[in-house]
Amino acid sequence: MSEHILEIHHLSKTFGSHAVLKDIDFIVDKGDVTTIIGSSGSGKSTLLRCINLLETLTTGEILFHGQDVTGRKMNPSSYRAKVGMVFQSFNLFNNLTVLANCMIGQQKVLKVQKEEARKRALYYLSKVGMAPYINARPDQISGGQKQRVAIARALAMEPEVLLFDEPTSALDPEMVGEVLDVMKSLAEKDHMTMLVVTHEMSFAREVSNRVLYMADGLIEEEGPPEKIFTNPDNQKTRDFLRRILQG
Repeated sequence: MSEHILEIHHLSKTFGSHAVLKDIDFIVDKGDVTTIIGSSGSGKSTLLRCINLLETLTTGEILFHGQDVTGRKMNPSSYRAKVGMVFQSFNLFNNLTVLANCMIGQQKVLKVQKEEARKRALYYLSKVGMAPYINARPDQISGGQKQRVAIARALAMEPEVLLFDEPTSALDPEMVGEVLDVMKSLAEKDHMTMLVVTHEMSFAREVSNRVLYMADGLIEEEGPPEKIFTNPDNQKTRDFLRRILQG
């Protein structure tokens, strides 16, 4: 029987009178690689920000191992250590080295001792191919390298789930592949549970085991990639994929 890690029930989010998310429901099981696709403005990134508690839900609930994380009793920092997030704009500390960027969260949030934090950071930086750059600062490395550091930083917290918010959208085209290769390895070799907002249709089709298509704040269709990409039920899904794949 599958283990439900995240359960999203009737989630909605409004900004003023504008409904960005409308009655969102889905489940993330252990080992799932779920990709969320859809046009810009469909609510994909807001959904991830709600799941990571960076935005307050208007209605609905988010269950992590069956516990509602939206209540007052939940410590957001402790939750985010288990449900980590990788942002499109990297969000690294420019005044810290690559190594220090990967240590600080462990020390501040998890209260890991310095030597253990260093050991763990070096392990995950090596895993994403960034061990040679531990003494560099973010402004001394490329965009693709920054994103790999951001992934290592998230992994160093040893989360159960990683959320990726369009992790390649701020990268030059030649750097996209190196980040997608890291993510593919996490999925296939480490069986990391991942929820990925992306415009990279090849990743969605080849790496994920489930695809959600969003439009106008709604999940219009969901299913395995072979179904979504070859025989979608929804006309909006068909139109979107036609535009993306032909364009």
